[in-house]
Amino acid sequence: MSDTSVLDELPGELLMWVLIISELLVFGAGLVAFLSVRATDPDGFAQAQSALHRTGAGINTIILITSGFLAALAHQLRLAGSRGRARMALISAASLGVIFLWVKGLEYASKAAGGISWETHPFFTFYYLLTGFHAAHVVAGILLLLLVACYDAPRNIETGVAFWHMVDLVWLLLFPVIYLLQ
Repeated sequence: MSDTSVLDELPGELLMWVLIISELLVFGAGLVAFLSVRATDPDGFAQAQSALHRTGAGINTIILITSGFLAALAHQLRLAGSRGRARMALISAASLGVIFLWVKGLEYASKAAGGISWETHPFFTFYYLLTGFHAAHVVAGILLLLLVACYDAPRNIETGVAFWHMVDLVWLLLFPVIYLLQ
């Protein structure tokens, strides 16, 4: 019999996993609410959805996936003893997060210029709530990646990367539900 538990096998820190799971539950509840309200007005939601920039959202998906790859690579590089390259991978991952926010900001600006706000239709209430909450997590993730680039113990990087992967996962759920689901 082993003295280790399943919790000892989690990458990163246990409290980060508590945070990740709680955040996934919050986003999950938001998506369930979105889908429930959408079921009451599928035509209105489809019409509102047509005002979104699917190409920009698709580009943002590629940006976040690439960023997640670089974050995971940073952990592997640090384990291999390449601190400088690990730091560069973390900074690159964070930089891609900034680009994600820039693209998202362009989309928000386009909506505002078109007179679309969170009050325009329930679709946009959810759109701004869910993507805005995600953007706040991107900001937190960028700061965390930069922090672990400075304090680059492998366990720190592993913990920061776990959070960043949660940010990726949430976007991979939001993107198809908000932008693609007809």
